[in-house]
Amino acid sequence: MLQQNTKYIDFTLPDQNGNMHKLSDYLGKGNRIVLYFYPKDNTSGCSAQACGYSSLVGEFTKKNTIIFGISKDSVSSHKKFESNYDLKITLLSDESLKTLIDYDVWKEKSMYGKKYMGVVRTTYILDSDGTIIYSSDKVKAKEDPLKILNIL
Repeated sequence: MLQQNTKYIDFTLPDQNGNMHKLSDYLGKGNRIVLYFYPKDNTSGCSAQACGYSSLVGEFTKKNTIIFGISKDSVSSHKKFESNYDLKITLLSDESLKTLIDYDVWKEKSMYGKKYMGVVRTTYILDSDGTIIYSSDKVKAKEDPLKILNIL
C-alpha cells in the first residue's frame, strides 16, 4: 500500500463505457479523488461497496470529490456491474494489472489454504495536487463509502 504524504502514480484506464481516464487530468482543479480498489464485479462485498459510493455520490460531489472504483475486471464486466446495480460512479478497468501493481494492491492472498494473487481491497484519498492524504488496506466494504465521506 502506498503511504500518506506520497505523490500519486499517474495512470490512464478505460471506464465501463470505454472512455479513457488519465488521473493527472483531474488534478490541480480543486477536486479531491477517491481511488478504491476492489477484487471483483458483482460479488457481495464489492457490490455493497459500489452501491454505497453510488448512493452517496451527491454528497461526494458537494465535497468536490471524484470517485473511481478500480479492478482487473474488463470494461464489459464493469458495464454489466453498472447496469445490474444502476451505479452512478466511474469504474475503471485494469486488465493489465499495471495500476494495481503500482498502487501496491495486487498481492498474494490465501483462502482455505490455497494461495493465489488478487486485489487487496484498498482505498486512497488524493488531495487536489495528487498527494495521498489517506490510505487504508483494512477496508470493510459496506462501511467504506460512509467512512470516507466522513473523513472528507
